Amino acid sequence: MPRKKPLPAIWLLSDARNDAVLERALMRLPRGSGFVFRHYHLPDDERRARFGALARIAKARGVTVVLSGSAAQARQWGADGSYGAHANATLATAHSLRELRRVTRAAAVLLSPVFPTRSHPGGKVLGPLQFRMLAARSPVPVVALGGMNPAAARRLKWPRWAGIDAFLR
Repeated sequence: MPRKKPLPAIWLLSDARNDAVLERALMRLPRGSGFVFRHYHLPDDERRARFGALARIAKARGVTVVLSGSAAQARQWGADGSYGAHANATLATAHSLRELRRVTRAAAVLLSPVFPTRSHPGGKVLGPLQFRMLAARSPVPVVALGGMNPAAARRLKWPRWAGIDAFLR
């Protein structure tokens, strides 16, 4: 995140599943939220065009925009930061203690999956207890991901969360 912006508490992640409702979802996000543009399913030129359109909406609403890609690509595209497993990511990702230990320079880490997800039906989840145990060992702030929505965030009693399906309606 740019140093002048605080870490958003709520994040929207893009996905092929939520593409059709992203404009509406971005309009509903509270000011100061964050948006992670992934859209791996698009060819490069379409991905950049879609990023530009959504970033304009997000930035007009005071939403931090992070691009899944390298830090250099994020700067080139005008994003506020980068997302991924690379060393210079603004938002890192982790699914285990081993991965969490690799995160040292990010502004935050998305730790997942907390709860069952539509992305990985039947997949192994951390659950609230293991999530909290791992989060306590993180060197950077943790954002809960995986089956998250406002009700799940209240159940988890965790202030920072991200969702893909949470904003589909």
